[in-house]
Amino acid sequence: MEVILKKDVENLGFKDDVVAVKNGYGRNFLIPQGMAVMATPSAKKVLAENLRQRAHREAKVLEDAKKLATALEAMTIKIIAKTADGSKLFGSVSSSDLAEAFAKQGQELESKFIKLDGNTVKRIGKYTAHVRLHRSLVVDVPFEVAAENTVKAKAETVEVAPKAEVSTEENTAE
Repeated sequence: MEVILKKDVENLGFKDDVVAVKNGYGRNFLIPQGMAVMATPSAKKVLAENLRQRAHREAKVLEDAKKLATALEAMTIKIIAKTADGSKLFGSVSSSDLAEAFAKQGQELESKFIKLDGNTVKRIGKYTAHVRLHRSLVVDVPFEVAAENTVKAKAETVEVAPKAEVSTEENTAE
């Protein structure tokens, strides 16, 4: 059975792709969920016309995605995380953590477009994230997970906070 996808479906295809699926999967899941429609000859003609009209806009979107890809490859991402024994993390680093790191550097990306090998990182080290910017453009972005030295970080926080408060109080007293 051939269907036209209305949405991106993981491990199947992207929006407006014509894909062949098993009858049960198409009739019982994709079509009732609103993810696909039957690929009839008239639906294929409508799709072809829509794709022709969208081709110019798609070229501009792809050009913007390529610019973003060069910017992402130039970035150095370092995520600081708490560790248990020096190499194993207390929690894990996921695609949402990477999305926050990209946002701090000025690149807004949704975490659903960032894929990690194994879905999470649980040890310190250097890794690679696969970022999908367009249906035909996937960029591999290297990043590093480093250990946080919790004792020094707490000591610096305690020292800095009272100095700032004291100087503010002195200014207001005068």
